Amino acid sequence: MNTSVPRIVLDSNVCLDMFAFKDPLTASLLAALREGRIEAVTDTACREEWQRVLTYPKLALDDTARADCLRDYDELLRLHQHDGVPARPLPRCADPDDQKFLELALAADARWLLSRDHALLVLGRRTARDGLFEVLTPRAWAALQTLRETAPEA
Repeated sequence: MNTSVPRIVLDSNVCLDMFAFKDPLTASLLAALREGRIEAVTDTACREEWQRVLTYPKLALDDTARADCLRDYDELLRLHQHDGVPARPLPRCADPDDQKFLELALAADARWLLSRDHALLVLGRRTARDGLFEVLTPRAWAALQTLRETAPEA
């Protein structure tokens, strides 16, 4: 485990944008993962959701695309084992299916949870205020990284 880089959790929609759709808005995120500037984590429940999402008919992914997406996911996200019991109280997500991402972010001591899901994003102020982690869109995360890179050193 590399503790010198910030840890991050990616929800399934962000993974779709990055791995399946090659969304340019996720290019800096993908580069940071590949360069080891951040460490993305997953757990069994989140990986199972990822596998399920890849089969959604509306995505129209063929077998090769699904296999490529799963391979990329497994190469770039490290499996984080935890017991699923939050070490401290977490806000409840309006979408119960997304609670697992909050639980993983807390268990893995992640700095960020990236999502485009409104139900998760509305909790971002609270998780940040409580000193847990930030919930950001990939675009907001990329902007934050750009600000940090261009800010003068103190």
